[in-house]
Amino acid sequence: MGLDLHTIFILFSILAFMFSGLLVLAGLHAGAIKGIKQWALANLLLGIGLGATHFFNVYTPGHEWAFVFSATLITTGIGLQYIGIRAFKNLPYDRRILLLLGGIAFVQNLWFVVLHPDVSARSIANSLLFAIVYTACARELLISAESPLKTAYWFTGISFTIFSALMWFRVIKISLVQPGADGLFINIPLNQVSFFITSMMQLCVTFGFVLMLNYRLVLDLQKIASRDVLTGAFNRRRLEEEAERLRGRCLRMGESLAIMMIDIDDFKLINDRYGHPAGDEVLRHLVTISLASIRAEDYFARYGGEEFCILLPNSTEKEALALAERLRRTCEATTAVFNGEHLDSTISVGVADSISAGLEIPSLVSAADQALYSAKQAGKNRVVAYSAMEEPH
Repeated sequence: MGLDLHTIFILFSILAFMFSGLLVLAGLHAGAIKGIKQWALANLLLGIGLGATHFFNVYTPGHEWAFVFSATLITTGIGLQYIGIRAFKNLPYDRRILLLLGGIAFVQNLWFVVLHPDVSARSIANSLLFAIVYTACARELLISAESPLKTAYWFTGISFTIFSALMWFRVIKISLVQPGADGLFINIPLNQVSFFITSMMQLCVTFGFVLMLNYRLVLDLQKIASRDVLTGAFNRRRLEEEAERLRGRCLRMGESLAIMMIDIDDFKLINDRYGHPAGDEVLRHLVTISLASIRAEDYFARYGGEEFCILLPNSTEKEALALAERLRRTCEATTAVFNGEHLDSTISVGVADSISAGLEIPSLVSAADQALYSAKQAGKNRVVAYSAMEEPH
């Protein structure tokens, strides 16, 4: 069987069905990631639409209505790809877009296939509609995004751009040839090249979405592995990784690095009096306050139990001391609420920097811990700087 239009249509349909099944299986293990169902259904509709178009034109010609419905399914499938992209990005979308696209496709194909048959006009109208939706898909993906998701976005977006360019080229080319000379299944170079490239691009955009899904899963797993489940703050492992990275930056740039060790005062008494769920709420309350107080470039993490740590790049002990004091006052002035009960709590904070304790991370942590211990010994609910201790060691 030669590589003619019939072969291309059959392969296109088979690929669409296979990708639909692949996405259904991927959706079973994708957790809360959205957009997969829309893309699976899109490939199913594309497979049915293309398969029906081929079958009725080649084996049972004369079924004009079958072509109308096939074109409507294909257009709806492309619209589902657009909605799937929006859903994947957690952006709002309007399902009425599908009704609009399907309605336009149905009306224009009804007109140019059944009521006033015109092969060229039908091809131009359908290609224009496809080009508009492909352009919208490309626009959603050719954006700035976190790496490596950006790679998948741009690969898929460029594929949609080529798709759109191909449709615009087809519109121009058909407009220049003799009317009626470009029937869908006529083996002219335009049709052969157009549908071969279309098949390849459909393969690329679906592969691109699978790539997007894979990168999103990787990023989600990385976030899960680096976050404390209870509070949502970074965990100790992530903090230590960032600390080593910042240490290298400080060595290269000659910057200082400050650190704050924070401990909730009398946390055990809160758990004993109100229960562990109440204690968990106090922890989350501190995290909320802290994240609202620090800079975007600072790193806040749960170090263990009721102890937290903040890394402050390019900061001195004096600057960290001012932040710690603001944080302490905010915690003292606000309360966590659990089951209608107001839970008062305070914090003690130890502060150190690389100027007084050195850039070795264990030494820096140890210095802040010593300052924290001094704050506890001095009566709690206070901030102590390592350099201000009587005998720092």
